[in-house]
Amino acid sequence: MYDICYTKTVEDRQAYLEYIDEQYNAQRLTGILREVTRIIGAHVLNISVQDYEPQGASVTILICEGDGPVPMHSSPLRNGSADQMILAHLDKSHLTVHTYPEYHPDGGVCTFRADIDVSTCGEISPLNALNYLVNKFDADIFTMDYRVRGFTRDIRGKKLFIDHDLVSIQDYIDDDIIDRYQMIDVNVYQEHIFHTKCKLKEADLDEYLFHFSKSDISEEEIRQITAKLNKERDEIFYGRNMGFQDI
Repeated sequence: MYDICYTKTVEDRQAYLEYIDEQYNAQRLTGILREVTRIIGAHVLNISVQDYEPQGASVTILICEGDGPVPMHSSPLRNGSADQMILAHLDKSHLTVHTYPEYHPDGGVCTFRADIDVSTCGEISPLNALNYLVNKFDADIFTMDYRVRGFTRDIRGKKLFIDHDLVSIQDYIDDDIIDRYQMIDVNVYQEHIFHTKCKLKEADLDEYLFHFSKSDISEEEIRQITAKLNKERDEIFYGRNMGFQDI
């Protein structure tokens, strides 16, 4: 998931990175993943968290399908050292999130990326948490990959390489979200690989400006900043670098 912002000064750029780093620190990300765990009907076994310097965070949660043993919680890691060692058995699955605040060296464009991985087995499905995650991050762009690996067996021993009907990830997304985003599917049905990428259809420039608004700048600046933001959005969405003549 990607959030994009525009800052006019180096000081504002640093302020944005600090703001987004606080908004999505390890503690808050843990709360998001706990809710995902609840939505998909799993239970927490173990949590490991890390806040990085100068910015960024990671959270890993081991989960199980049933009630499981008493959860264990690791202390946050600081400066690369752990307060204690945690050893845990992985029962069913895991959830992870990693954040990557960054900026373009020229032109004030800042980008925040959050990578979320939900790996499950049994009857718990990560697809059930899609709407919550999309609404929680309210991202400008997000890409989703869903893959069914391996197989299970029916009671007669026949292998089931996919045990549920799935045509598109979009089938699990609420209509109001689909209405807000341009969506493209790239699916490989024979390999049970499903991919959907999404970009907001409409973008209000004021939503992207940090510590200033359109009323503070000229029409020419509005045009230039809009072009830069659109270029950033399109490059992320289409997965390739573009010149302004390509937009």
